[in-house]
Amino acid sequence: MPLPQTPQSGFAKKRFIRLMKGMGIATAIAVALTWTLFYRELGFVSIHFYIATGLGVAFAMMLMGALMGLVFLSSGSGHDESMPGRDQDREADP
Repeated sequence: MPLPQTPQSGFAKKRFIRLMKGMGIATAIAVALTWTLFYRELGFVSIHFYIATGLGVAFAMMLMGALMGLVFLSSGSGHDESMPGRDQDREADP
């Protein structure tokens, strides 16, 4: 069941997009730094090594940013508060 669009949910979506853009920039810097450090220490090993390293670092960082951003998006857009039975679960916990 979709939630109605509110200014609060619009702000949360903009914050998520801004977070992902920032993580994209941070990821590019981290990949470049990783490649530089590996090249300094190992020299040119294989292009496949550098491609795999770059993809691994990029995937891990972007996945971390997306999951963190989705937590903020869920909380900021009102999805957490719209769960049925949410108050009952809190009362049942000791």
